[in-house]
Amino acid sequence: MTPDDRSCSLEQLTFDNRFTRELPADPLATNARRQVRLSCYSRVNPTPVVGPQLVAHSREVADLLGIPAEMAASKEFAQVFAGNRVLKGMDPFAMCYGGHQFGNWAGQLGDGRAINLGEVLTPNGQCWTLQLKGAGPTPYSRTADGLAVLRSSVREFVCSEAMHHLGVPTTRALSLCLTGEKVMRDMFYNGNPQAEPGAVVCRVAQSFLRFGNFEILNSRNDLETNRRLVEFTIRNDFPHLGEATSETIARWFHEVCERTATMIIHWMRVGFVHGVMNTDNMSILGLTIDYGPYGWVEDYNPGWTPNTTDASGRRYCFGNQPKIALWNLAQLGNALIPLVGEAQPFQKGIEAYSAAYELGRETMWGQKLGITSFQSTDTPLAEEVFSLLGMAETDMTLFFRALARLDTKTEPTPAKVQALVEEAFYSPGALKGDLLAKWTDWFCRYQERLKADGLADGIRKERMNAVNPKYVLRNYLAQEAIDLAEQGDFGRIQELLDVLRLPYDEQPGRERFAQKRPDWARHRAGCSMLSCSS
Repeated sequence: MTPDDRSCSLEQLTFDNRFTRELPADPLATNARRQVRLSCYSRVNPTPVVGPQLVAHSREVADLLGIPAEMAASKEFAQVFAGNRVLKGMDPFAMCYGGHQFGNWAGQLGDGRAINLGEVLTPNGQCWTLQLKGAGPTPYSRTADGLAVLRSSVREFVCSEAMHHLGVPTTRALSLCLTGEKVMRDMFYNGNPQAEPGAVVCRVAQSFLRFGNFEILNSRNDLETNRRLVEFTIRNDFPHLGEATSETIARWFHEVCERTATMIIHWMRVGFVHGVMNTDNMSILGLTIDYGPYGWVEDYNPGWTPNTTDASGRRYCFGNQPKIALWNLAQLGNALIPLVGEAQPFQKGIEAYSAAYELGRETMWGQKLGITSFQSTDTPLAEEVFSLLGMAETDMTLFFRALARLDTKTEPTPAKVQALVEEAFYSPGALKGDLLAKWTDWFCRYQERLKADGLADGIRKERMNAVNPKYVLRNYLAQEAIDLAEQGDFGRIQELLDVLRLPYDEQPGRERFAQKRPDWARHRAGCSMLSCSS
């Protein structure tokens, strides 16, 4: 290939593979399932597929990486990001990690169907890891095939980008490719597997390190490798903290706790439910990672979980997410204590999470309600609105958009309250009688609080609409796109990307993407709860 050819090829990308260069590797080169010890990763190449085809890509992520539009539309792009071609400079690997799953230690897990291609160095000096999900088996695949199907890949690809545009810390997604092959999956775990279209998503993040990367090393008493991994993480992802001394490690944990609190606050703000908050699904950078059976709270219910596996215990339901994040941070702290020799610095980090979450939650409540300076005396008003939302099926997203339209110059009579928010209720006529009286009473007190602020209605509405989205990736919208994609029509995926790129804007002509869940989607597979099956 000539230099001119390289300039219009993915070969122009520059890779700086710090992870594989600086950390200990699995000494075995064979791609066979095994326990991998004294190592942070195993080198492994993606499994080639018969018919790579690009379904969609994120132009924002392509720009971030320095990939122009014409390059993203090339056959070479599909070959590379479906796993058929490894570029010069790439050093593919799968990470070793463990995790607590549903509160129980699960031992070694690792990248069972994710392969990191390499770390791209951009012209501005940033380093981004490219990771293929669904690109074949690795030493960590256990009994699985390492592959992914179209339905789960569409959900991951679109949601990664939707979350970014909502302002939620998240991993990103560059591309979604079909493989031209079929993958057997038992979607409901009921003994009826079916052949589904195979697909690969290219995920992008500055780091894919999880709490479980440190937990597995501590569980094996591998203090030396754990120390090296912590030093690597601080040096590359938290360089402002300086050299990795015992004091620095404690300050690093403190920052991880605060970043995690920020992420959870954003989840609660937009009504996102992760569904599988195992410690191996918790990012060390405080990013939303691993989009499996996630969902959005539509009719407000703190006890709702999108995960069928979690249906009985509801450990990872919407309302539990803040305390589960705290529990997970405690497990990470336990894995780091041997490096410092005492637990007290990590207890301070846990306390920092609680303080950051409480303060951030109050700020978030104030933003959602349009209160300019939220006070502790406003807490009952905020808590009551969420309590009222749960008394009848009420769409959280639609409610807060409607709330921004409140006219503080007129008395909130029952008729006016009903006219303002009834569109957010799933049952026609639910807002009546005692419930309507309670809502009217709340609106009277809320209006008085807004008047005390003295903020003009127009300014308040603008501020509220900047934090309360109109468009979120409701499960039924994702399922409609999946249904069409499985028939070869990928237009809806692109349309969703376009709509969700501006989730806080009105977007005339696209109002149907903001409608509450239709009745047909109430119990349909993929539209309500989902399994962990990929």
